[in-house]
Amino acid sequence: MRANEAHAKAEALIEALPWLARFHGATVVIKYGGNAMTDEALKEGFAEDVVFLRYAGLRPVVVHGGGPQISEHLDRLGIESTFTAGLRVTTPEAMQVVRMVLVGQVNREVVGLVNRHGPFAVGMSGEDAHLFTAERKHAVLDGVKVDIGQVGEIVKVDPGTIEALLDNGRIPVVSSVARGEDGQIYNVNADTAAAALAVALKAQKLIVLTDVEGLYANWPEDTDVIDKLGSEELRAMLPTLSSGMVPKMEACLTAVDGGVPHAHVLDGRVPHALLLEIFTNQGIGTMVTPS
Repeated sequence: MRANEAHAKAEALIEALPWLARFHGATVVIKYGGNAMTDEALKEGFAEDVVFLRYAGLRPVVVHGGGPQISEHLDRLGIESTFTAGLRVTTPEAMQVVRMVLVGQVNREVVGLVNRHGPFAVGMSGEDAHLFTAERKHAVLDGVKVDIGQVGEIVKVDPGTIEALLDNGRIPVVSSVARGEDGQIYNVNADTAAAALAVALKAQKLIVLTDVEGLYANWPEDTDVIDKLGSEELRAMLPTLSSGMVPKMEACLTAVDGGVPHAHVLDGRVPHALLLEIFTNQGIGTMVTPS
């Protein structure tokens, strides 16, 4: 019995070998969000996976959002959460809460989980060292531009600090807040931020963790997940996708259009989803490649 178990473990390691060789030294940007951020066991598993990637010779970078945590905090303070065209309307009052929750709470928690395994994670926000520069973004409702407050679109990425941390063997953990040339602070979509950073770092992979198994071929009629598709196929599908999937699939498209060879959408509710995707022959979720 023990020999069988040992053989199974050895087989898993041997299966990982070509992938370990292929991705040694590769930069991987991981968008961390959804259920994986709220379930204790999944949070700990995510931190283990990221540290495993680091020990396996990859260069992981984590970009996180914190939508549920922000909504909960705004509710507690009696500040109403309103959404226009799927985007959070961010008043100056709400922006203070967004910044506090993302930078002061969620970022600290992710850094703490990773650092149980060694002195790896360094937390920073998109404001630090001008990592992300953003401009005010407007929502479009029935063809009309609508002001939604301090919500930004990233127009510039300066990845120098991230590269220095990676060269020093650290794991950067980045919250999706950006500065504006106008002196404002902006709330930016974490999927979009992760894609922009992956392009700027010339990453080998962008991995977006979400709350679904991947991109469904024919939702809601069936739940067959598309395991691989080209960027042009995805571009054609975008108008038919559910509102929740659009920013994630747009992020994958931005990444591969910008030179990232692989972008993945994975189910963050699956324990060790990252390792299954990178180091097994089957992989899980949906992979987007340049057409």
